Amino acid sequence: MTDKPENNQNQMPPMSKDEQIGYHKGSISTLLAERNELIKIAQITENLVQAHAQELEKLGVKLQQDSNYSSKQ
Repeated sequence: MTDKPENNQNQMPPMSKDEQIGYHKGSISTLLAERNELIKIAQITENLVQAHAQELEKLGVKLQQDSNYSSKQ
């Protein structure tokens, strides 16, 4: 069994307070941008699901609503 440090921060060189602030601000900025992109993808997917459901209804196909899925019409 190899000895591994439990916390990877033990291996990082010490950073000044300003460097730490910049690092965390940059991380938050990146993560917020990623979250926004995920939201866009979810919205596009929802719109496509709704469009297909509407077309199926026009064709006379009744869809059974999933208990985990709520329609936003």
